[in-house]
Amino acid sequence: MADQTELHQKNLEKIFSPQSVAIIGANKKKGTVPFDILHGILMGEFNGLILPVSPGKTHIAGIKAYKYVTDIEDPVDLGVIVFPSTVAHMALEQCGQKGIRSVIIISAGFREVGEKGVTREQQLLDIARKYDISFIGPNCLGVINTDPKVRLNASFARKMPAAGHIGFLSQSGALCTAVLDYAEAKGIGFSKFVSFGNKADITEVDLLYYLMRDEQTNVILLYLEEVSDGRALMEAARDVIRQSGKPVLAIKSGRTREGAAAAASHTGSLAGSDEICEAAFQQAGIIRCGNIEEMFHIATALSYMPVPNSNRVAIITNAGGPGVLATDAAIKEGLELAAFSEETARKLKKALPNTANINNPVDLIGDATADRYESAMEAVFQDENVGGVFVILTPQSMTDIDAIARQVAQAAKQYDKPVYASFMGEASVASGIRILQENQIPHYSLPESMSHVFAVAHRFGRLLERKKENAVEPVVPGKTKGGAILQQAMGEGKSYLQEYEAVQLLKEYGFPVWEGQIAVSADDAGHLARKVGFPAALKIQSEDILHKVDVGGVQLGVQTEEEARSAYDAIISSVRSHVPQAAIQGVYITRQIPRGEEVILGMKRDPSFGPVILFGLGGTFVEVFRDIQFRVAPLSRTEALEMVQQTKAYKLLAGTRGRPPKDLEGIVDALQRLSQLALGHPEIRELDINPLIVLDEGKGCFVADVKVFLAEPSSTPEHHEFYI
Repeated sequence: MADQTELHQKNLEKIFSPQSVAIIGANKKKGTVPFDILHGILMGEFNGLILPVSPGKTHIAGIKAYKYVTDIEDPVDLGVIVFPSTVAHMALEQCGQKGIRSVIIISAGFREVGEKGVTREQQLLDIARKYDISFIGPNCLGVINTDPKVRLNASFARKMPAAGHIGFLSQSGALCTAVLDYAEAKGIGFSKFVSFGNKADITEVDLLYYLMRDEQTNVILLYLEEVSDGRALMEAARDVIRQSGKPVLAIKSGRTREGAAAAASHTGSLAGSDEICEAAFQQAGIIRCGNIEEMFHIATALSYMPVPNSNRVAIITNAGGPGVLATDAAIKEGLELAAFSEETARKLKKALPNTANINNPVDLIGDATADRYESAMEAVFQDENVGGVFVILTPQSMTDIDAIARQVAQAAKQYDKPVYASFMGEASVASGIRILQENQIPHYSLPESMSHVFAVAHRFGRLLERKKENAVEPVVPGKTKGGAILQQAMGEGKSYLQEYEAVQLLKEYGFPVWEGQIAVSADDAGHLARKVGFPAALKIQSEDILHKVDVGGVQLGVQTEEEARSAYDAIISSVRSHVPQAAIQGVYITRQIPRGEEVILGMKRDPSFGPVILFGLGGTFVEVFRDIQFRVAPLSRTEALEMVQQTKAYKLLAGTRGRPPKDLEGIVDALQRLSQLALGHPEIRELDINPLIVLDEGKGCFVADVKVFLAEPSSTPEHHEFYI
């Protein structure tokens, strides 16, 4: 970690576990944030010294108040600033003078309000750097630590939440209040609860590393409105998961594409910010959630229950219909119904009435008692084929709901396998649900929800089992002319490379390319076509022309020297007709690549995540079918292979309906080379290899067309798609 990060980790200890807190800007006026902050700390029964700072007041709530922070005689671990934004910097300056290195700035009116707010926020940062202060905020709800040794509610939340093992980090303060209310209704507790607001200093990355080491936290939840440093977030999430085994769940708002600017290439137009974020989260092991309910469905399962050791589930129900719904949902989510052993079948047959179904799902029938549920759970939990148990209840007139809930809780304590419950209904099952919640049994109103959560938990378990891969080794020569090619092009003011330049760049990185030569006359074309070999492909080369096909600048399948000469003349004539002012460098001639499957490889440089790699079904209809996957560079071999396997095109590439398998290893190698090329050359803004022609297994793959767009071009021709 960087020095600044190490400083934050040190100062975060006193933000979460201070022995003394100064509320800077406290007042006596109910219904205001300064009052509510002080009130929250008092009502939360903070186990430390409370020090209000309030000019003009000698006492607040029976506690001695101070005019200035520097007037406080005792040492102060944590400062909570609630003064208006116009004077918050003065309060922070006094914190520095007092020696307070840990601060929460609740005040709003900074970056979120415009240019003046940006200036104020920078003032805070300058002071913080001056005194080695770390602060959360500004413009935040505050911080809560439910640890009984601390009990700090330095926020204006309505009240202290219950203690638990879930850490919640949010960029939105308003969302925090709704989450706390939701959690209270569901009986969900928290270890740490943080609204970090504008994250001007301490960020979600710093907080992730803190919670990684926090003994009270075993699941981390994250709500983000922006990802300012995607690569750091990915690294932090990986460290949390690998070093502590704690899952990281995230909601990232802003999923729609509305308002996005038109992209310049296939890769650009396909790689929307949300798709990149989705891929990055998956790559880092972050579990992305669509909404608060889904997040807590998953969080409670991972917090309360062991991670499933298999995807085989047993379903126990007192109603056939919900059992069928749960079965359908389980299969859809990639789970399996556990096949019971003969011993399990014998136990079920002995314990249940003849009318019950002893197969999976186990139907106890409508008059099922608590004893019947107990017998069924005991039998299936002991079966080695069962990885987890779903318990479903519908309220019949004879159903002892509370007794069954207690039996589920008892079974969960006895066996080291996850059990999820769905007591269907609302009013009649409310008391049973409360018993489940009090005993930390994950509960879902609909049985279908259990399957999704179990599948997520199982995938997380598999992620934990993976060994850490070795760092991705460069696949490029020690010295390459690639940088010289790019620098020369940029020095000449080019916005993209000509094809012959792009091919030379790829060659330097070991890509499978068929080199060509530029003809400047018809006779030259005939001679060079013979030299590269037939059939040949001819393409116009002009810095004024991007879409060659649109202006008749491409001729394929050329078989003889005479055809090459005619093709050259036809290309020049067509281009002169369509773009009279174009400066033509010549016609690029290569041997035509044999037929194969067409795929696309691409790279886009994202402002937050850096170089992002794309793979998918290629050709001119790539944007129509959108059969694509993304990953953030660098790519390991496993990640590159997963990209290919997660597309629909994989079935074609792996061989289907009598078609031979294609060269997957060649694709994986090309993806890794593209990853290294992107990391090695920030001059490249976007890159498309479309298509990459993939031949049969063992015969390789070849770049048929490539376009390379450069960063900060002096002028960029209008372009929208990558066709040859």
